[in-house]
Amino acid sequence: MEEKSNQGFTYTYSAKEQAEIRRIREKYAPRAEEEDKMERLRRLDLRVTQRAQTVALILGVLGTLVLGLGMSLVMSDLGELLGAYRKLAMPLGILIGVLGCIPIGFAYPVYHVILQREREKIAPEILRLTEELLK
Repeated sequence: MEEKSNQGFTYTYSAKEQAEIRRIREKYAPRAEEEDKMERLRRLDLRVTQRAQTVALILGVLGTLVLGLGMSLVMSDLGELLGAYRKLAMPLGILIGVLGCIPIGFAYPVYHVILQREREKIAPEILRLTEELLK
């Protein structure tokens, strides 16, 4: 008589699925008490530059949109919306365009001011971490 073994069905996930499972598991697994110092150092440095970039980009994009509105008033039929005042479309468009250039021109200096301010705020923590890492 044949002996039947009680073998169950097993299934192994593909490499992509296993990587995704690990990624999801890491989100919910309890973290180690001390975060990797090098990872923390990178994250702090990235946070400083991201804040400055975000503000400068917002300022530049808003200025560009205002400049574009001024150009549209000057170069298109958008001035027809002004009705009886359509002769003012050109001077008004030039004025709005120049006003749009102001935030564009300030975006880069604002970036540097924010970057410097954020670096001054975070400098003690960065220096402490780098000293620990260099030991």
